[in-house]
Amino acid sequence: MRQRTAVRRNTVNRILKTVYLLLLTSFCYAQTPGTDSLFVRQNYRKLDRQISMRDGVKLYTTIYVPTDASPTNRYPILMERTPYSAAPYGETNYPKSGPGMSTELSQEKYIFVYQDVRGRYKSEGQFEEMTPALNRSTTPAPTAKKGKAKSVTPTGTDESTDTYDTIDWLLKNVPNNNGRVGLMGISYPGFYASAALPGAHPALKAVSPQAPVTDEFIGDDARHKGAFFLLDNFGFINYFDGPRTGPVEDYDPLFKAPMKDAYSFFLKMGALKNANGPTYYNQKSKIWNEYIQHDTYDAYWQSRNIRPHLKNLTPATLVVGGWFDAEDLFGALATYKSIEQQSKSQNKLVMGPWTHGAWARANWSQFGPLAFGQNTARYYRDSIETRFFAYHLKNKGTFDQPQARVFDTGTNRWQSFTQWPPAAAQPGTFYLTANQQLSPVKPTGPDAYDAYVSDPAKPVPYTDGVFARRNNQYMIEDQRFAARRPDVLVFETEPLTEELTSAGPIDATLFVATSGTDADFIVKVIDVLPDSTASPDYNKVGSPLKGVQLAGYQRLVRADVIRGRFRSSFEKPEAFVPNQPTVVKVQLPDVLHTFRKGHRLMVQIQSSWFPLVDRNPQQFINIGLANNEDYKKATIRLYHDADHPSAIQLLRLNP
Repeated sequence: MRQRTAVRRNTVNRILKTVYLLLLTSFCYAQTPGTDSLFVRQNYRKLDRQISMRDGVKLYTTIYVPTDASPTNRYPILMERTPYSAAPYGETNYPKSGPGMSTELSQEKYIFVYQDVRGRYKSEGQFEEMTPALNRSTTPAPTAKKGKAKSVTPTGTDESTDTYDTIDWLLKNVPNNNGRVGLMGISYPGFYASAALPGAHPALKAVSPQAPVTDEFIGDDARHKGAFFLLDNFGFINYFDGPRTGPVEDYDPLFKAPMKDAYSFFLKMGALKNANGPTYYNQKSKIWNEYIQHDTYDAYWQSRNIRPHLKNLTPATLVVGGWFDAEDLFGALATYKSIEQQSKSQNKLVMGPWTHGAWARANWSQFGPLAFGQNTARYYRDSIETRFFAYHLKNKGTFDQPQARVFDTGTNRWQSFTQWPPAAAQPGTFYLTANQQLSPVKPTGPDAYDAYVSDPAKPVPYTDGVFARRNNQYMIEDQRFAARRPDVLVFETEPLTEELTSAGPIDATLFVATSGTDADFIVKVIDVLPDSTASPDYNKVGSPLKGVQLAGYQRLVRADVIRGRFRSSFEKPEAFVPNQPTVVKVQLPDVLHTFRKGHRLMVQIQSSWFPLVDRNPQQFINIGLANNEDYKKATIRLYHDADHPSAIQLLRLNP
């Protein structure tokens, strides 16, 4: 789930307690390894303060001021607001590395600020999951001339007002600042970066939301198009929503749930409601209860969607995401597009070959069987991130980045575009046809379909193998394990005679029928390597490819799920009429991927993705209240004929 960006500053005791989260996310900020805090102590002075918000609630804030700051040598402020702890606490306790968000930023020098957000760790107040933003719309002024409008001043507090009040205090109380402020954060802290943008303080000049949690029902951590992401949330909320009666330095988990095989564990647990039984959540988690109770895109989720508020922005923004981000790939792309559509501010996008937050790693030159031939993380920090903040906060150097700097995951090359998706990208359609073919030619025959039985007792696994936690490599994994199953449909092209570059979202249109009244649909787009592809030299020292057979490798490029009841509306779910053909449209998150000449383009369709996604009982019932016996087999038909032309549509950069 959302990254623990403060892990680098935590105590040994807290690191041990959060080992689950570290295994799950495999993430830390890029820092030069060290055995003590000598660099930090020699170059920075630490201040711990409790800053009062406009409603009197005090937020715990740690501040690192360069020791050479003076009236003639002023520094800008660079902040991170986090629900994951601003530790280490106490002015005599220094982090072993940092204090910046990267080695490069630490050496560049800023006044670094970390703040526990409202209701988390040592800050006062009540925490709200994805704090809803206040209304900052504009309305015509009663006495204004026609065409004029004035801003509505919101009452209450949200993450923007808390950021505003914090910046105001810092400017007035931290000596030798230059009056400029930047803000950044990865994952949940990325949400707080986004949420600071509406109604931003005038001193806030540069903001970088990185893998920001953005819309949890549609595509981020909690649900994807209504389907509940069971594996991640079950473990994350256990630690994140531990008991708290006031400011604390640490949280205890709600329960213990050791597991060696997540697939078997959750299958044995049974119906989703059993997670709230005495052994596990036992009604003790506010967030878990909210997630399960709000099973449609109701006011709870809509109020937590930051996208409508990202308009009329003034700070420059740098939105960052990873193509292999299993948590918030949607969030980065949706945030960038929302700002582009609703604001005239300077807005840039960077998408690299990264898992969640991997651009902050010291080195990211390979991922599983993929070798990039370069340290993509270091390139990003040196050439983009460090320059972005130096330019906007220090008037130092230049920042001449293109509108979109994007990594092609098929060629391992960075590409630059004047907009995203690229203006030159044109729709290209591939139809699912008979004999497992994927063809640019629309089918003309009548009454053609393939069928499979979706059995909740034997759901399709999301990954091949036994894993205690999420296998982060599932997003690039060889899909031959799934293709062999009778409940997975496979369609593929002939070997490509020329390169095919897909740039942007992938849209699937499926004509389906089910013997039940509900069903999930998972669409997977796959790059099939030629059978002649040589396997790597496994004797090479440090080879990341040991044991991987690349001949015929079915490399997952993009996949996503929709809960079928939401095919027409996320607000008003609708049952399927048993055995009646129905159209289901699924938009997969964007890609920039070149399918090489000689490769094949493959599509797989299935109705379970377990335990990444909870099982669908395949009945139109409240899944959060369903019993074990409510989970039923269903026969799924996928039509591919003249009247029901199931297809995928890519945005192609080449003919």
